[in-house]
Amino acid sequence: MTETSDQGMDPLVAGRREKHQEILDGGGYPHRYDRTHLAGELHREFADLGPGSETDQRVSVAGRLMLHRSFGKLQFGTLQDEAGTIQLFVDRATLGDEAADRFARVDLGDWVGASGVIMTTRKGELSVRVDDFALLQKSLRPLPDKWHGLHDIELRSRRRYVDLMVNEEARIVARARTVVVGELRRQFETRGFIEVETPVLLREATGATARPFATHHHALDMDMYLRIATELFLKRLVVGGLEKVFEIGRIFRNEGVDSTHNPEFTMLEAYQAFADYTDMMALLEEVIPEVARAVTGGTKVAYQGREIDLTPPFRRATMIELVSQRLGHKVDLDSDREDLAVRAGELGIEVEEGWSEARLISEIYEETVESDIWAPTFVTHQPVEVSPLARRNPDEPRLADRFELVVAGSEYANAFSELNDPDDQRERFEAQAAARAAGDLEAHPVDEDYLLALEYGLPPTGGIGIGVDRLVMLLTDQAHIREVILFPTLRPEGQP
Repeated sequence: MTETSDQGMDPLVAGRREKHQEILDGGGYPHRYDRTHLAGELHREFADLGPGSETDQRVSVAGRLMLHRSFGKLQFGTLQDEAGTIQLFVDRATLGDEAADRFARVDLGDWVGASGVIMTTRKGELSVRVDDFALLQKSLRPLPDKWHGLHDIELRSRRRYVDLMVNEEARIVARARTVVVGELRRQFETRGFIEVETPVLLREATGATARPFATHHHALDMDMYLRIATELFLKRLVVGGLEKVFEIGRIFRNEGVDSTHNPEFTMLEAYQAFADYTDMMALLEEVIPEVARAVTGGTKVAYQGREIDLTPPFRRATMIELVSQRLGHKVDLDSDREDLAVRAGELGIEVEEGWSEARLISEIYEETVESDIWAPTFVTHQPVEVSPLARRNPDEPRLADRFELVVAGSEYANAFSELNDPDDQRERFEAQAAARAAGDLEAHPVDEDYLLALEYGLPPTGGIGIGVDRLVMLLTDQAHIREVILFPTLRPEGQP
């Protein structure tokens, strides 16, 4: 693809601009076009039409011209619309010399509308025998080479509009994403959840431990933050009596960019009164397979050359069990802190002063265990210290009734029995605030209004957050999150 700041310096662009000006001088482009069929519809309707056949079915199609070949009095074009491609069969006897000459001047990438009867060539290619056409809009820039397409992942992410034109896989992934979001919505709605919307701009970024993006509201003269979660507002709604709620929304976290993280991403969060974390496990085991079926037709999917079976039940293991297996001996919250710190250091973890046994176990898990989990696994009972919004386990109050769903080395969902004791919640908020004051920019602030809401009474509640982008990655076999976000966050072009 030619990219130049001065389009006039590129002879291909200059030639297209000359044609564009001729069209403008001749009256310009149509303002609309009456299309009767999409390419996919025609292929389904005439799937049984044999080679060398011609019908009396007249259609009008429209799309972008992707291929154009000329053989004397015959021209062939491949028209691409949102549902597929259809061949345009252009012969001078049908279209006429003047119009055929105009069609010969159409460039690849131009938007074209064409009318005519449905036919098949001698080789059986379904086609429209064109008896009328209109150039709807000229592409002033040439498409990437038709044989090599656009492969550079950064350029594809920056020029997603070009990526979608020339790479069928990009279109497949984009459509699969809509299926994932639609099926998630359907699964929760059929279970009695109502979809709601909560604020994106907040006085305090709450609901997760993450660094927020900051902005300033000039009319009110106050600093505000983009949300890092929807959790605390959704739980306020449960306090108010909306017993089953969910939201699919954009979340913003001021963090690094890698294959599974983008600063702006999509999450589904749902909360159900009178439920706990085990109910959220059961919910996921119902919902995830149904979403997989909607996208792939089954519950066994291929991801990065390996099979993943999403058929329930999923494996269950505690975080402490998994860390013990990794270290080769049993550890728990009463293990010697210095021994844990030494082992963490041996595993390449930079241990910070003041990390407790619970934090060390959590770090060892995140840095050395999670990436090796392939089959769907509920990793349960994380330490309360790293779970500031989760209810304590009644048998071991230093652990939370919580789980993360891990598949193919990444977290896909986080859920827990919600902490509904306002005094316990205040203590945890204040501990987080102390960590924040000590320099932890991801620690949770004290949310006084949420504490007030808890004092009105939050019933026993189970909550869950599902990473939509990662789920799309899994179901479309994409290794990088940029492939499933149409416009991912990127550095300015040219910046190293």
